[in-house]
Amino acid sequence: MSRAGLRHLSVRQWSLAGFSFCVLMMLVALALEHIGGLEPCPLCIFQRVAVLAAAAVFLVAAIHNPRGRVGAALYGGLSLAAVIGGIGVAWRHLWLQSLPPDQVPSCGPGLDYMMDILPMRDVVSMVLSGSGECAEIDFLLLGISLPGWTLIGFLVLALAPLGILLGAFLERPGSLNGSRRAA
Repeated sequence: MSRAGLRHLSVRQWSLAGFSFCVLMMLVALALEHIGGLEPCPLCIFQRVAVLAAAAVFLVAAIHNPRGRVGAALYGGLSLAAVIGGIGVAWRHLWLQSLPPDQVPSCGPGLDYMMDILPMRDVVSMVLSGSGECAEIDFLLLGISLPGWTLIGFLVLALAPLGILLGAFLERPGSLNGSRRAA
């Protein structure tokens, strides 16, 4: 498809593509957990939350399929915010994995325990500050750890909200519904 053709994709088409990629990312994560036996650390769980948040926005956007610039920009912005949050968490996770062993934070309490006794603000702060379990590298594929692959996934996923936003800001009003302009 040509670059000009990509601008003519509707919000629904971009959203379905983004939602499908979110489903793929979650299927891989769940397969690695339940088939591969890899337990997710707290940062992995936060990355999953970002994927699910983006998926929820994409699903609502696909169902609604706004035809105006404002609706498209709203869905594009919300899904991009979820993706950027995921990029930030994956980047933090990679940074923790890059630390020398003597600089890795000590392991803290489990996420379930923290969720039971601490306010959400404190849980988020503690998880993002990292723990020893998040710095462990349990799996490599082509020399890249799981947070690295997740970061790559989020960067690919960012194409969908960016496509929605591109359509919202560069196309003339009324053209976001997938119709083609006359040549």
